[in-house]
Amino acid sequence: MASATSAQRLPGALGSHRIGLLGRGIGGSRTPRMHMAAAEAAGLGYRYDLIDSDARTLPADMAETLDLLEAEGFDGLNVTYPFKRDVLPLMDEVSEAARKVGAINTVLLREGRRIGDNTDHWGFSEGLRRGLPEALRDRVLLIGAGGAGGAVAHALFDNGVEQLMIRDVDAASADALAQDLCRHYGAGRAIAVADATAAAEVAQGIVNATPVGMAKAPGLPLPAAALRPDHWVADIVYFPLETELLATARALGCAVLPGSGMALYQAVRAFHLFTGMTPDIERMREAFDSFT
Repeated sequence: MASATSAQRLPGALGSHRIGLLGRGIGGSRTPRMHMAAAEAAGLGYRYDLIDSDARTLPADMAETLDLLEAEGFDGLNVTYPFKRDVLPLMDEVSEAARKVGAINTVLLREGRRIGDNTDHWGFSEGLRRGLPEALRDRVLLIGAGGAGGAVAHALFDNGVEQLMIRDVDAASADALAQDLCRHYGAGRAIAVADATAAAEVAQGIVNATPVGMAKAPGLPLPAAALRPDHWVADIVYFPLETELLATARALGCAVLPGSGMALYQAVRAFHLFTGMTPDIERMREAFDSFT
């Protein structure tokens, strides 16, 4: 999707939208403000609601939840932790990115059809391309093999990573993701590892794709002693923006990539899918940065 400094109407754009963010513990999300800023800049009718399972009782069955939200008038959803994989089998149509990643973070509800996509993949890829263009990518350690981890893994390969080492507290998830990546990119290109410290010794870059570091889950996803000044370090967590991992890495002199890039560009892509319009990225960035 081409970016632009002002919104441009594309074929199929509609005049009014009701969008929601479905997830758990999402009260601090910056996504609604970014979408509303883009909609205001475009002069577009737009409503963006939080659908937080911590604040609202939802059906235990995800199919029933989607039925309920459609009945309430939503015509698009962003989906975040822990539902990105739950919605996948409930779609009528799935994008190539979502199929490859095995998780969905954007759902279009159109005339009784559910169309699933994954903008995390493009969001991380664009953030990495812009934020760390010179980063060495022969060997990278990815911590986290969940829905976000899968999107990040594919984005890393799309950005030239030669070999990806994957660590997850659930060893089976890391192994399954590694096998899937090898099917896409070639045998041996991805491996599951049990020891993050040992993997970091041979890695040039380290990416955290777990919730560790969030305000509700403080801490480091690997021992601080595993970091070296010549590492580059990326985090997908953006609340807080300066996680303990990034602060530790920055103090060592590492090049760092905060979660703001992925958060911004996944929202840019999602807005385009919801509306058929290319948003004003700078207005979305200003909205993101307006949080303190």
